[in-house]
Amino acid sequence: MGQLFSRRALLSTAAVAMAGTGMGIPRLHDHPLPRGFQTGVQVLMAGDYALVRGQKVGIVTNPTGILPDLGHEVDVMAAGDEIDLVAVFGPEHGFRGTAQAGGSEGFYVDEQTGLPVYDTYLKSGQALADVFTRSGVDTIMFDIQDAGARFYTYIWTMFDSMQAAASAGKRFVVLDRPNPITGRRAYGPVMTPQFSTFIGREAIPQAHGMTVGELAKLFNAEFLEQPVDLTVVRMRGWSRDLTYEDTGLPWVLPSPNMPTVDTAFVYSGTGMFEGTNLSEGRGTTRPFELIGAPYADHRWAETLDALGLPGAGFRPAYFTPTFSKHANALCGGVQLYVTDRKAFDPLKTGVAMIVTAKRLYPNDFAWRYDTSDPARPYWIDKMTGSTQVRTGVDAGKGPDEVEAGWADELRAFAEMRKKYLIYQGGH
Repeated sequence: MGQLFSRRALLSTAAVAMAGTGMGIPRLHDHPLPRGFQTGVQVLMAGDYALVRGQKVGIVTNPTGILPDLGHEVDVMAAGDEIDLVAVFGPEHGFRGTAQAGGSEGFYVDEQTGLPVYDTYLKSGQALADVFTRSGVDTIMFDIQDAGARFYTYIWTMFDSMQAAASAGKRFVVLDRPNPITGRRAYGPVMTPQFSTFIGREAIPQAHGMTVGELAKLFNAEFLEQPVDLTVVRMRGWSRDLTYEDTGLPWVLPSPNMPTVDTAFVYSGTGMFEGTNLSEGRGTTRPFELIGAPYADHRWAETLDALGLPGAGFRPAYFTPTFSKHANALCGGVQLYVTDRKAFDPLKTGVAMIVTAKRLYPNDFAWRYDTSDPARPYWIDKMTGSTQVRTGVDAGKGPDEVEAGWADELRAFAEMRKKYLIYQGGH
């Protein structure tokens, strides 16, 4: 333990020594990204942490708390003395990202910084409030890169953390980051209360079209029974039409199966295949782009191509997942390509893929069944937020008919969403 904390002292000493030589620890506001873009943490640093000065601070983050020079914000903060950072809170996959889906790192002392790392995964309510109280922090910051999909769990880590912070009397600060698939619009069905789980706590659509800072404002006003003392440190130079690459910020895997920005663009649609017996590509190098099963073949890609889905292309693909569904079994199927990001609709595409798979392989296609939850046994219902998609597909509806089923609820959300948008562009 002494060695761990001396490591932190060594980092601080090194920072002072480098400052004396004129080198210094890289200051993010000295190296602006193209178009003048800055993330929330850069804006915080540019203000010399005035927002949290005099407070004991903890941060909910993971490997995506990246700075443009590839350093991690926690390592930089711990090495200096401008901020009193006393705790880190790790979500699913952990602070350093060592755990697979459905796992975390537990409590430990971080070797690089000497900071205690508390495990928040699957903790909510009073249990999470107790973690925040035990850590001794006054303010909890949140900085994790989202993927833009309702069933990507980090936004619900933020929701639970806001709720727990309010209960524990802590301040909550969101350091905003881009929605990697742009924030032009929202897509898909809206969560209904009876299907609320950790992959969808509240009534937002499947692709929300918001940044985490905007979502935090919406959560605080619309869904939290006890609003938290919330501050959103907004980005500079971001607009709703920018893709992640437009910012110039390096991409860091938010989780092991989100390796590229391409993955994020398809995930809110093809993530629905987790609710079927087809492989969603876990155990391959292109998860959520490669979709298939031992029973699928070249006809699927041909059928999908014939639909002329906007911004989407398909090729027949054959792959053998190394883990998860159909591990070590040869699967036929498709690889999905986004050929035009502005035209691409992830939900229209995902539903069309499910509809055609069921029609082509009626004796083999099946919905994934959750035996531990007999009241809500179908995973697809939890992912889409209601029975609407599953029952529509089973009734033989086409993609457009299924999509029409959520039009009114999506329109209502879009009106509510407008009140909480921070950045310009989109609709």
